[in-house]
Amino acid sequence: MEKDRHIVEPEEEKSLNFIEQIIEKEIAEGKNGGKVHTRFPPEPNGYLHIGHATSICLNFGLAAKYNGKCNLRFDDTNPSKEDVEFTDAIQEDIKWLGFQWDGEVHYASDYFQQLYDWAEQMIRDGKAYVDDQTAEEISAGRKTITEPGVNSPYRNRSVEENMELFHRMKAGEFKEGSHVLRAKIDMAAPNMLMRDPIMYRIIYCSHHRTGDKWCIYPMYDFTHGQSDYLEGITHSICTLEFEIHRPLYNWFLDELTSTEYRPRQIEFARRNLNYTVMSKRRLLELVQKKYVSGWDDPRMPTICGLRRRGYTPESIRMFAEKVGVARREIVVDMALLEYCVREHLNKTAPRVMAVLEPIKVVLDNYPEGKIEMVEIENNPEDPTAGIRQVAFSRELFIERDDFMENAPKKFFRLTPGQEVRLKGAYIIRCTDHIEKDEAGNVTVVHCIYDAESRSGSGHEAANRKVKGTLHWVAADDAIEAEVRLYDRLFKDEDPAGHKDVDFKEFINENSLRVLTGCKLESSLKDSRPGDRFQFQRLGYFCVDPDSKDDKLVINRTVSLKDTWQKMNK
Repeated sequence: MEKDRHIVEPEEEKSLNFIEQIIEKEIAEGKNGGKVHTRFPPEPNGYLHIGHATSICLNFGLAAKYNGKCNLRFDDTNPSKEDVEFTDAIQEDIKWLGFQWDGEVHYASDYFQQLYDWAEQMIRDGKAYVDDQTAEEISAGRKTITEPGVNSPYRNRSVEENMELFHRMKAGEFKEGSHVLRAKIDMAAPNMLMRDPIMYRIIYCSHHRTGDKWCIYPMYDFTHGQSDYLEGITHSICTLEFEIHRPLYNWFLDELTSTEYRPRQIEFARRNLNYTVMSKRRLLELVQKKYVSGWDDPRMPTICGLRRRGYTPESIRMFAEKVGVARREIVVDMALLEYCVREHLNKTAPRVMAVLEPIKVVLDNYPEGKIEMVEIENNPEDPTAGIRQVAFSRELFIERDDFMENAPKKFFRLTPGQEVRLKGAYIIRCTDHIEKDEAGNVTVVHCIYDAESRSGSGHEAANRKVKGTLHWVAADDAIEAEVRLYDRLFKDEDPAGHKDVDFKEFINENSLRVLTGCKLESSLKDSRPGDRFQFQRLGYFCVDPDSKDDKLVINRTVSLKDTWQKMNK
């Protein structure tokens, strides 16, 4: 399928999307009593990612907009790949995004007995049969879209024989892969999924909810529509790859239900994100082969990874809203997601000062032993955020990049003979006195300060203009931290889109840089995992769960500006 590749621009006034148009038309017609009941149906075989987040926002958002309900239902029909770890994580992610499902959590396994009873009904009605062919033989018998399939040699078994074999499948008398139950539809159907689809297969694996009660498990296509029906779902919203499944969804409902109420499957196109992969199989490979530290690695597109990196629920909901709903698959630029988190954190994150690669500044004319407190605003975008007191002393730390011994003409930071202002404090001027280590690296820069230039002091000199303002941390008051600078995990815009190249070949070897000995203002000493800040002039950061009482670990969420696009031009 052709994909649009673009940044989705925000719209000032949004019209109804095509799903909302369908829903409003059906409400006006009184279909299903005018009710709206959606569901989010994840398979508990991995962690949710940003694509799932947009689907969550869509399903729960539609229910909220039309005063309806939204269920959470786990599609737990393949116990060999599922785990309670994933069900717990998915529930946590949904709640963190700001949504709450209606009623109890639902599971496809809640309906195993009803599904089994329906399967027996279809056997009795001559609409299902047990097939002894191998998976390869079944696949070959379906042929291709240009030629009709071939009937299974077991297709015309009697009802009695099929029922006996199905009971023996349930009793565990056959090996995995030796028998399946298939629906008897049409082996010449142009839709390949209608060529006698498999309804049940044998899996000898303990289920995380039903234990060893079952050794036959229903397929997704036999489970999905019937589960929707049993839960009273009115709008079963799926991604576009399920469009071809819709005739089968409706066929099973036609065979097994007879009431006026009827769920409707509606498909929308996936919203893919560039510079990443969102296939669960590929994400699992990254985890298992240690390319990342886990499902919640801040470079992963998983919801738990974004949460650990410092993204906010509001920013992800904003992203989903701006991307919208489409019938055609689109690739959204990562820059839009980063824009959304910047927009939210700019309004909510307190500003603090941190020096990630420090060199020392000594103010030679500042009194030794003196410490004074200066006032700095917490967030100029938030009038209620107030101010804080920050310690200032004779010895300070500034960023190594903010000093240059032999600077070009337009370098407006610290260099011998040049003045800069220290944020919220004094104007300082660099002297020629510079200390270096044996390798020639600058370790200490000596300066003098203008005692009359303190910000907000009322002195005339306080309003003196200089071209550069630097952030800083007082040496006597600084705390240390490890700072992890995360960047995009892949260098290629579409790492999985190259036919003969493994997607892992495009991993960005500079996606993580760890800095130790970073100097932070002491107001951060009581911060806890999940706390978010703007490090002035550096970007937005978040306290990592690896932090302990004696070690503060900080993750970079996103830079202040989109430097990636500039770097890759």
